[in-house]
Amino acid sequence: MITKEQEAFRAEIREYCEKSLAPIAGEIDREEKFPRELLQEMGKRGYLGIPYDRKYGGAGGDTVCYAIRVEEISRVCGSTGLVVAAHTSLGAGPIYYFGNEAQKEKWLKRLVSGQALGPVGI
Repeated sequence: MITKEQEAFRAEIREYCEKSLAPIAGEIDREEKFPRELLQEMGKRGYLGIPYDRKYGGAGGDTVCYAIRVEEISRVCGSTGLVVAAHTSLGAGPIYYFGNEAQKEKWLKRLVSGQALGPVGI
């Protein structure tokens, strides 16, 4: 069951995506663009650090809010949803879960805020 707070978050992120992402989603995919400015804006809004502790600039959100964020972004632009999910889980996640305090201070805060983007090597 989704709580009232989670449903309010869904409405917030959906409105943001419809206003900021939907108008450029086709262009992002057609022209294979990387929406760096949009990701920086998402970081400022707290959307890149939903599952991380406020101590590091995160939102302190739960897994459901994290999933809602990925769903709503992906509903409008699948490629951007994938970038945001990979950045949060695969880029920032290992630092949050396994990094030391110095690494978290140096890197996690920058990743959560959108000042830096988390790379993924597979």
